[in-house]
Amino acid sequence: MRHVLVLFGLVFCLTCIASAQTVQANPLLLAAPFTLSPSGVVSASSMSSVSGDSLNSASPPGGTLSSTPALNSSPEPQYVQGVFVTYSWQAYLGYDFFHFSAKHGISRNMNGFNWSISYFFKDWFGIEGEMIATHDNPNNQSSWFTFGGGGPRFRWQGPRGIEVFAHGLVGYSHLTPQTPFGRQEAFAYVVGGGVDFPTPFRRLSLRAGADMLGSRYYHDNQFNPNAYGGIVFKF
Repeated sequence: MRHVLVLFGLVFCLTCIASAQTVQANPLLLAAPFTLSPSGVVSASSMSSVSGDSLNSASPPGGTLSSTPALNSSPEPQYVQGVFVTYSWQAYLGYDFFHFSAKHGISRNMNGFNWSISYFFKDWFGIEGEMIATHDNPNNQSSWFTFGGGGPRFRWQGPRGIEVFAHGLVGYSHLTPQTPFGRQEAFAYVVGGGVDFPTPFRRLSLRAGADMLGSRYYHDNQFNPNAYGGIVFKF
């Protein structure tokens, strides 16, 4: 009887060991995202790894993924002050003072007007045509000096809408009255520049300039000053 009880005890132990090995080798349990401890409790480290993977693979509603860069805030608005429009066309009309002197004792202070029109191919470069007409009355005798010519014109936009310009013109001049010293017409040229000052009216400016007007009368060269000022209309 005792031998029978010992035999049943051995069989029972072997059965328990075999069932424990079957549980550990079950593929369904191995594929599960957690492991069982010998006490049957889920391992905390396994649960933390599972929850971390789940959070990394999906974002909560209305949220953003941690790998997505944050959107940059919109840049601050930029304000531009003191902008002045440059126009392609300029028309000028103003007062002109011209001092003409030549050999044989000829010296005259002449007053009149000049006008011009300019077209700019670029912001800084254009062409110009100009006319000058000045008059004097020495010894109660009417005297005129006129010039007409054209050439390049350069400009530079300065601060607060001030525009600095330089020009060079080539043309022809006419002097009256007739004198016994030579002809009344001669080749002439102008080299000089000036400044255009802005006004409250965007298309209007005030101009002040000074030139050297060269001519050739009486078989001699003349280099005479010419000063002027007036209004510029831009379009």
